[in-house]
Amino acid sequence: YIFARFRNWAFSVGTVAALSIDTFAVIGFYSLLWKVMPFSMEIDQTFVAAILTIVGYSINDKVVVFDRFREVHQLYPKRELRALFNDSMNAVLARTINTGLSTILVILCILFLGGDAVRSFVFAMLIGVVVGTVTSLFIASPVAYSIMRTQQEKKQLEPKK
Repeated sequence: YIFARFRNWAFSVGTVAALSIDTFAVIGFYSLLWKVMPFSMEIDQTFVAAILTIVGYSINDKVVVFDRFREVHQLYPKRELRALFNDSMNAVLARTINTGLSTILVILCILFLGGDAVRSFVFAMLIGVVVGTVTSLFIASPVAYSIMRTQQEKKQLEPKK
């Protein structure tokens, strides 16, 4: 989806790297806290639904970040790649953090005030939203930047015809 939308595989690799971290972080926390938490933390259909929801939430966050990069790149096509990524990240930083915090606030309310049936789902969502917000800012974009910088350097080293 990311490749089709942005037509650059660097964004796809950054997204896959970040989504992998999101998913493995939730599975890891679930495994570590299995007997510790006072509610059921079985890996069942609810857990799978939470993982899929986290992937959807997280990929949306990455699309927003990369879409802003595309907008800035269209406005300033001659600017240095690093400056483009920096401006894009600065533009979406407050939005990404505010969205993550408001989602976490709602999730915490459901975790503490909701019933036992949804606690395992909500706990997985809490971990996923926290990790997903962090990876949107600190994993997906740097990976995409590194790949695009390498592509740019290779293109500059090619002999001109």
